[in-house]
Amino acid sequence: MSRRMERINALLRQEISSIVASDLNDPRLASMITITRVDTDSDLSRAKVFVSIMGHPDQKRRALKGLKSASGFVKKSLRPRLTLRSVPEVEFHIDDSIERGVNMLRLIDEAMAENSPVEPDADTLVGENGAPDA
Repeated sequence: MSRRMERINALLRQEISSIVASDLNDPRLASMITITRVDTDSDLSRAKVFVSIMGHPDQKRRALKGLKSASGFVKKSLRPRLTLRSVPEVEFHIDDSIERGVNMLRLIDEAMAENSPVEPDADTLVGENGAPDA
């Protein structure tokens, strides 16, 4: 990906985050929504916006539906904020990488807790020369 596309994706991510946080008044968007990534086509015709939505699966579906229905408003709100010749169509997609990461950390913590060293018994202590201490 070119440096220009990286800058455009970062700018879109920042501006869309601002619009979602402050300008959308949809009750379906009550859960915590984070814009994780934006992938824009090279011709700037379409931007895939990946969002992480915290909550139950039903809340996620409702929030995604709300975001998809607001995509026209988001595009219209982007126009004055950007200095691009054309503003891409905005498509929202679920990104569950944050939740998978949290789950992976939880599993690692559980595995570490199971494999934590157990305090040795007095019978199993070994001295410096390899013989049991008495």
